[in-house]
Amino acid sequence: MRVTTVIFSALLVAALLVSVQGALATRARIAATFDRLAVMRDAQTALERMLRAEVEEQNAVRGYAIGHDPFYRREYTDATRTFETADAHVLLARQAEHLDAGIAQLRQYDRSHEGWHRTVAAALFASPSRNVADLDRLTKRYSDIENARAETLRALLASRSRELGGSTQAQINRTLYVRAAWLLLFGIIAIVLHAYGMRVNRRLAEEQTTTQTLQRAFRSEFVSLPNCEIGSAYSSASSQVAIGGDVFDVYRLSPTLALVMIGDISGKGIAAAVLTAFVKFTMRGIALRRRDPGAMLFEFNTAFMEAVENPSLFVSMFVGVLDTERMILQYASAGHDSAFIRRSDGVQQLSVTGPVIGVMVEPYATNVAHLMDGDTLVLATDGLTDARDRTGEPLGDTRAMALIDRASAEPQLLADEVVAYVRALGARALRDDIAVLAITVHEPVSEAQSFS
Repeated sequence: MRVTTVIFSALLVAALLVSVQGALATRARIAATFDRLAVMRDAQTALERMLRAEVEEQNAVRGYAIGHDPFYRREYTDATRTFETADAHVLLARQAEHLDAGIAQLRQYDRSHEGWHRTVAAALFASPSRNVADLDRLTKRYSDIENARAETLRALLASRSRELGGSTQAQINRTLYVRAAWLLLFGIIAIVLHAYGMRVNRRLAEEQTTTQTLQRAFRSEFVSLPNCEIGSAYSSASSQVAIGGDVFDVYRLSPTLALVMIGDISGKGIAAAVLTAFVKFTMRGIALRRRDPGAMLFEFNTAFMEAVENPSLFVSMFVGVLDTERMILQYASAGHDSAFIRRSDGVQQLSVTGPVIGVMVEPYATNVAHLMDGDTLVLATDGLTDARDRTGEPLGDTRAMALIDRASAEPQLLADEVVAYVRALGARALRDDIAVLAITVHEPVSEAQSFS
């Protein structure tokens, strides 16, 4: 009996060792596949950034051909740098995946693009008096060629991403089949392991459903605002969960008024993200009844303290009502100092007008900011100013304002650049979630101007 027990125990130990070794090997393979999939998705993003930079180059060349303004030459240079960086990113990804067809297509695309640089851009800068219509025709000819190759490049990247996704699923399936075999071979212990695996899978499925629901509630789909351009970016400090306690929103209240809001809930991950839907939709409901941001924050603070029983939870929040016709921003800030206006002569930080939400019941003052054509409202969570470099020094308000001041004029590019800079500052390791919302306002066009 003892011999049988020893043998059976030895078999169980052997089974456990083999199972652990197999699980670790499978995990390593899946992790490697996920890394490759991430490279492909980054390459797809870089490709779109490259194509957008090409359009900016063409617009800059045309602008220079019309007005001979040196500003357009600088825009052309900046767009060319962006193009080259994105192009190199795409090439590296294709080389890493040995996509020979994609590398060939990209090189053909680059040769065509270089041809456009020589025959159109360089020729114009050498002889500014060239005919604009001729330049447009040449540009269209090159664009038609490059667009066809760009579609091929997109298709190749998408195909490899699908292959990697299918490979990951196949590896997971193989793991399940192996575990099923161990179930049959080792009896009771296999049944226990199988039951445990099923429980884990159910928990993962429930967490995935929760995460997807929270993501839909968290991510605002902005409705376009008159006389405005909007950009946003978000990055989570957690590599496993793509959401956290940062929430932002742009919501139309009337044809000319919009609620703009950003908030930072204490804590990280799903626990903090649970409150983002409450914050966003409660503020929308309040804003439909009130137009004074200070009164909105006061009412929300009261509701938050009554609804949230955990005394350790609090929210810093910036709330504004943007009049897109009169170009006026009324705002109130509940301990949220990462709010800025980028003007032609520099960046202004908007003041805090009251305490953070959930700490005490206090009134909130409402301030007014008058906006000019081209001004950009930049709202961020404290993942921006609290970001630290490798030495541990925080970015702070002054350096954050300098970063915003030199960022791109287009709001989406501005938001992307700020988040990318914060990631690079800490060697891509974020200490806190970061969200950035950028809104550029433009002078309304009168009816007389629109018909002129």
